[in-house]
Amino acid sequence: MMTDPRSYNLFHKFIETYAPSGFHGIVRDDTLVEELENYTRENNQFFFVGDLLQMKINYTSKRSSEMIGIMPDDFTPYHLREAIHPDDAIRHGNGTAQLFRMATDLFIQRKGTQLLSTDLRFRNPFGLYPDLLVQCYLFNIESQINTVYILQIHTGIEHVKKSKAHFHYYVGDDLSNFRFPDEELLRIGNPLSDREFEIVKLIATGLSSEQIAEKIFLSFHTISTHRSNILNKTGFNTIAGLIIDFQKQGIL
Repeated sequence: MMTDPRSYNLFHKFIETYAPSGFHGIVRDDTLVEELENYTRENNQFFFVGDLLQMKINYTSKRSSEMIGIMPDDFTPYHLREAIHPDDAIRHGNGTAQLFRMATDLFIQRKGTQLLSTDLRFRNPFGLYPDLLVQCYLFNIESQINTVYILQIHTGIEHVKKSKAHFHYYVGDDLSNFRFPDEELLRIGNPLSDREFEIVKLIATGLSSEQIAEKIFLSFHTISTHRSNILNKTGFNTIAGLIIDFQKQGIL
């Protein structure tokens, strides 16, 4: 029977099967693992699972070699940091910090799930930087020790029509967003255009509107218009309030 590509039932089954053992002893020729490997190959994905608090990866799927040029048995979180597009590096770092904040909360609660997802560009074996959706599913369930596990899925999304004016970003516990990416899912996130987001980042560094205008070769009036549009789009009364919110979410 064909598996619905929008459903992540196989990933949930994988977790239910291997979580009690702390994701130790995963065998690549196990029927479930092979089925999941086939699913990810058909859908241009690779994934890994591990202990987030101990920074230990227990299993990486085979297609890591095809998507970022790292053999699964050699894969570490360092390879993601090394392969990230330079323009996405700060956002990747902020997202990683957000992951650890979420993991700490789950560890204290000793139960629950959280999801962080965003699109980022990673270098592939050909030196190109395709857009990938990174879905980080965090969970604390009964196993050998009290810790927080992560199942992280990377999916090529060049087949999905999405706006170039913003990036997808979601943090929360609505697991309906933990599914194969489509246009509706990728619309969730930062509503700002690239230019507007650039201005927010520059404001966050302490630059005034006059300094930003000079830095990016726009008029003071244009910067003021962008600032007004930013507030209208986000519903915030001040840019400072927006920056604080973006920082809490890991967007900035």
